[in-house]
Amino acid sequence: MFALVDCNSFYASCEQVFRPDLRGKPVVVLSNNDGFVVARSAEAKALGIPDLEPFFKIEHLLRKHRVAIFSSNYPLYGDLSNRVMITLKGFSPQIEVYSIDEMFLCLDGLPDSLDGYARQMKNVLWEHLRMPVGVGIAPSKTLAKLANRAAKKIPRCTGVCVLDQPPKWQWLLRRVPVTAVWGVGKQTARRLSCLNIHSAWDLASANPKIVRRHTSICLERTMEELNGRPCMALEELPPAKKQIYCTRSFGNKATEVDPVLEAISLYAARAAEKLRQQQHLALTLHVFIHTSPFEPDFHSVSAVAKLPFPTDDSRIIAGTARETARRLYSSGHAFLKAGVGLIEIIDRKYHQFDLLSAGQSRQSDRLMAVLDRINHHYGRNAVFLAAQGVSKPWYMRQQYTSPEYTTRWRDLPKAMA
Repeated sequence: MFALVDCNSFYASCEQVFRPDLRGKPVVVLSNNDGFVVARSAEAKALGIPDLEPFFKIEHLLRKHRVAIFSSNYPLYGDLSNRVMITLKGFSPQIEVYSIDEMFLCLDGLPDSLDGYARQMKNVLWEHLRMPVGVGIAPSKTLAKLANRAAKKIPRCTGVCVLDQPPKWQWLLRRVPVTAVWGVGKQTARRLSCLNIHSAWDLASANPKIVRRHTSICLERTMEELNGRPCMALEELPPAKKQIYCTRSFGNKATEVDPVLEAISLYAARAAEKLRQQQHLALTLHVFIHTSPFEPDFHSVSAVAKLPFPTDDSRIIAGTARETARRLYSSGHAFLKAGVGLIEIIDRKYHQFDLLSAGQSRQSDRLMAVLDRINHHYGRNAVFLAAQGVSKPWYMRQQYTSPEYTTRWRDLPKAMA
């Protein structure tokens, strides 16, 4: 049996953890540069506030209903996510961290009372972290996803849904659209509609060979999973990324080259940090900059550059990215967005060095290791490349950012006795 534990409105719930005065009240979280609404509490959804709507279009609505507004606070969300996952590891030795707010657990050999065990998980996360979650349990990961959906949408479930018998999941499959099935998007749903498949039950009871002929073998596996036969095992170690991108919009448009170079240096350094975390080396990078696509004379340029040798050194990656961006830059434009991508990367463990080229030195390896240890211990950007700039007037807007309660000393919450 698999359990899927999913945090409710995760970003909004994170903002309520250290603000008990906001529990039970409408809360929204905005995207980078305070552009769009990306998370809403249940109370905000009940007010009819749409998802992924530009902030400037609905600001009057938010003010009218006294909705609490927050900019994205990724250090806080990342730390609380880590605490949720660590807590859940105590309930099963086999786990898969599926996303920042979701985790699969294998419950084989654990207590027979699955409903009681699920409610214990839910209660512990609330008592220890004040994080509301939904728990879905079923014999396959696809059914566990649907069970989790039911746990949140069906009031009688009160946050927990266990599909441990065929009649239970068949009852649910008959009542959900095929688009609610994990891995079935709108395009696939259009193909299935031609086969008169509209609900999850239609898909589960269809002829797998006919469905496969019109879609793929992946959907055939999904059909097996919908019938309680697991085809997808837990991925206990997440697969390494094949490409690593870091992109952001500017808080203020860049009309000179220096802000663009500072931004490119920052994004390159962050991409290099992610590269080291998965023990890989980069051979090629991609740099792009562009103006606003909503303004006349849209200008977009990009280029690919080879690194001198396979490396994870932030200095080399940022230096190459800056040289590439300098060549791309042209005056007379107000640039809004830039990005750096490491598009050709290899596993350090299997890399064969060139006999005639020394490649990355051991000194560079030691320096990057020290850099990462300092930033891990004291917080991101405790030490950084000077090329990233200090004042950063171009940095993304975060007008409504909450304190980093768990990752910054000066933001630690104070208890008055």
